[in-house]
Amino acid sequence: MKEKLEKAVIMDENSINRAIARISYEIIERNKGTENLCIVAIMSGGTSIASRIAAKINELENVRLEVGALDITSYRDDEKHNPGCDKTTIDFDVRNKKVVLVDDVIFTGRSARAAIDAVMKRGRPQNIQLAVLVDRGHREIPIRPDYVGKNLPTSRDESVQVRVKEIHGCDKVVILE
Repeated sequence: MKEKLEKAVIMDENSINRAIARISYEIIERNKGTENLCIVAIMSGGTSIASRIAAKINELENVRLEVGALDITSYRDDEKHNPGCDKTTIDFDVRNKKVVLVDDVIFTGRSARAAIDAVMKRGRPQNIQLAVLVDRGHREIPIRPDYVGKNLPTSRDESVQVRVKEIHGCDKVVILE
């Protein structure tokens, strides 16, 4: 299989940091503070973004939110999965909480739908909100994020990759061809 090449850098480290700060402020504002709020990353792309949002909210509000990571593999409708391999780490009860799901990119909406199903399986939250660093459009199901770092119209043939220091050694969002 041919390796995809970088076609364009869409966000650099500074623009990613600004987007995370803006999303964090919007989360605090929309929820009128942080009471009863928790952050749940959609694995694996949302994990670094979620921890950065939680850290920024902590910096702004001096409160440590509960943060978890959700493995949606067994809830997806487009992949085969091994039922015994759930890597979810949510060490708190989501019942009656304001759950902010975090992912790096939203495309068709299928991952977000799977994440909503996975959260609901753990209990009924007060509400579920969705935060994404990049919204590239092309929804196949009617899901819209509440918080968006950058809207990025793309063709279906293009790939968007979010690279983070924790995994890739640098922060940037690129379009691959």
